[in-house]
Amino acid sequence: MIPWLTENSPFPPVAKALREPNGLLAAGGALTSRRLLDAYRHGIFPWYSAGDPILWWSPDPRMVLFPEEFRISASFAKVLRNKPHEVLTDTAFEQVMRACAAPRNGQPGTWIDEQMIAAYCELHRLGHAHSIEIWMDGKLSGGLYGVAIGRMFYGESMFSLAANASKIALAHLCRQGYLMIDCQMYTPHLASLGARLIPRDIFIARLEELLNCEPVNWQSDHEY
Repeated sequence: MIPWLTENSPFPPVAKALREPNGLLAAGGALTSRRLLDAYRHGIFPWYSAGDPILWWSPDPRMVLFPEEFRISASFAKVLRNKPHEVLTDTAFEQVMRACAAPRNGQPGTWIDEQMIAAYCELHRLGHAHSIEIWMDGKLSGGLYGVAIGRMFYGESMFSLAANASKIALAHLCRQGYLMIDCQMYTPHLASLGARLIPRDIFIARLEELLNCEPVNWQSDHEY
């Protein structure tokens, strides 16, 4: 059994998360800015299907990307140098979220519903959530969004409507100055880019260090 959160009840310790499904910690509560920031500070994130209760997770192990380990192949380095794109930050946050929520490969959609969009747009308004946007020929062609605290970035989702667009966004995120990027759960695509699994206790220990660091000053222009 997992606890049901009321408006003011605290999260249980992440060590109490279930092993199956991996990382399920609690249910209920609300996607308020206060609740979301408290979750991220404790290594917890929301993930649920539309129409279901809010579910809170802290999986073990945890998928992370250390920016210095981001893999740039020779062909991708050429793409970055040729710059067939424009990189902007925080100019189209909601547009990026909605693009991430759009159906992919015949799937009906993602877990990013209207409640989630409203909650993270409020975090963005408060300066806690950010987006990187890749523009090609005047069109938003890819990007990512997530939550930032100190030198820690919690990646939530990314999308690509053109070749390499989301990878370009991730490359620029790795140049922002964060020391660890939370990818939450394993995917082969993230692993191919240099992300790896680490034990949850190591993730939490590193997280506690990074949360108290000077916040990153977001920038659009990074040279490669």
